Formats: sequence, structure tokens, C-alpha cells
Amino acid sequence: MSKFVIRNVASGIKFDLKASNGQVIATSEVYTTEAACRNGIASVQKNAPVAGIENQTEENYAVLSHPKFEMYEDKAGEYRFRLKATNGQVIAVSEGYTAKAGCLGGIESVKKNAVDAEIVEE
Repeated sequence: MSKFVIRNVASGIKFDLKASNGQVIATSEVYTTEAACRNGIASVQKNAPVAGIENQTEENYAVLSHPKFEMYEDKAGEYRFRLKATNGQVIAVSEGYTAKAGCLGGIESVKKNAVDAEIVEE
């Protein structure tokens, strides 16, 4: 089963969404409080299942309204995504993928797993 793992980092609190195999499929920004971090998790759970995919790796891509996943290519040539909430704020980001198909698979995994993922503290 997938889970959101809340953990302390040097500058605050953040979460990782982990798939059932333990692999991190999305991570959050750093929050100042646990309550804010939990609100971020709730926002991912609400927005991910209904978010469209804006593929910014294609020429003349269609700009979607929020919430949405933005898939893009970083400076190192890896594919990444960021999930934006209804208000346009980034609520989760991915690690780099070497292939576009892997990035799309990561997005689908977040859409599928975020809704009923348990929340645990590390």
C-alpha cells in the first residue's frame, strides 16, 4: 500500500509519497509546521486524481487550467513533473526520469495512489 511519509529535515517538515514498493513517487516543499504539511497532503489527495497532464515537452502544448500536472524536461535532460493545486501553487514534485514514459507512469501512480494512501510519521 502506498503512503505519505512525513519527516523532519534541517529546514522544516516535508512529505514523500511512496509507492507500495517503497519508491518515492512525489515529494513536497518544506513546510514550517506539521499542520501545514498535512494540509499539503490533503491538497495532493484532492487535486491529483482530477488533474490533467500538461505536456510541456511538446511543441505548442495545450495550456491546461489548474489543478494540473506539468511535465517538463530539466536542464540535465531528465523528465520531471510538478503537481499544481487549483490556486496554481506547486504541491508536489517528482524526481528525474530518463524516459518520458517513466515520468508519465509516475504521474499515473500519484493519481492512483494519493487518494487512499496512509499517512505515517518517520
